[in-house]
Amino acid sequence: MKASRIAATGVVAASAVLVLSGPAFAHVSVQPEGTAAKGGYATVNFKVPNERDNASTTKLEINFPTDHPLASVMPQAVDGWTVKVTKSKLDKPLELHGEKINEAVTKVTWTADGKGIQPGYFEKFPLSIGALPEDTDELVFKAIQTYSNKEVVRWIEIPKEGEEEPEAPAPVLALSAAEDDHHGSADSASDDSEEADDAQAAANSSNTEAASSDSSDTTARVLGIVGIVVGVAGVAYGVLAGRRRTNA
Repeated sequence: MKASRIAATGVVAASAVLVLSGPAFAHVSVQPEGTAAKGGYATVNFKVPNERDNASTTKLEINFPTDHPLASVMPQAVDGWTVKVTKSKLDKPLELHGEKINEAVTKVTWTADGKGIQPGYFEKFPLSIGALPEDTDELVFKAIQTYSNKEVVRWIEIPKEGEEEPEAPAPVLALSAAEDDHHGSADSASDDSEEADDAQAAANSSNTEAASSDSSDTTARVLGIVGIVVGVAGVAYGVLAGRRRTNA
C-alpha cells in the first residue's frame, strides 16, 4: 500500500515538473549543426514548436541583428513552406573575400503552403550563415510566429545574464572561439611530416617484405634442386647395387 502511494506521489510530482518546465522550452530557438565559430560559416536550425491546441503555425519571420550584419545567408528548402530572403543596404559596407558588400540579409520569412506546423508538432528551418562576427560571443535573432487564427507571438525579448528568462525570449546563437587556419600552420607541417614518415615506414616495410619473399623463393628453389639431385643419386645407387647382385 505504501509502495503504491509513493509511486502515485512520484507520478504526480513528475507531471508537475513537466507542466511547469514545459513553457520554458516551448519557444523559438536556434542551434548550430556542430559549432558556430567566430569568423567562420555555420549551418543553424531555427526550431519552432506549436504552442497552441487549436491553431497551426503558418508563418515564421526571423530578423537578423543589424549591429553584426551577415553578408551570406542561404536557406535550405523545407517541404510545405515558401521562403523569402530580404536584404537591406548597409550604413557601413562589409568586406568579404576581398570584396566590399553594400547590403546584407536583414530578414528571412517562411510561409506555409499548406497546414503548417500543427498542434503537438515542431519544425526546423535551416540556414547557412556567415561570415560570423569575431567581436561578439553571441547573435540575437528576433522571431515572429504567426498562427492560423491570426494570433502573433513576438519572440523578441533579449535574455540578460544573471536574470530569469523572459516570457518571450529571442533566439540566441552562442559563438565559439575562432578556429585556427590549418593551412601553412605548424600543426599542418607536423602532420605532413608524420604522414611522410608513415609513408616511408610503409615503403621500407614493403621493401623488407619483398626482400624476404625473394629470399624465401630462392631458398625454396635451392632446396628443390638439392632434392632432385639427391633423388637422382639415390636412383643411380639403386641401379648400380642391383647390377652388382646380379653379377654376383
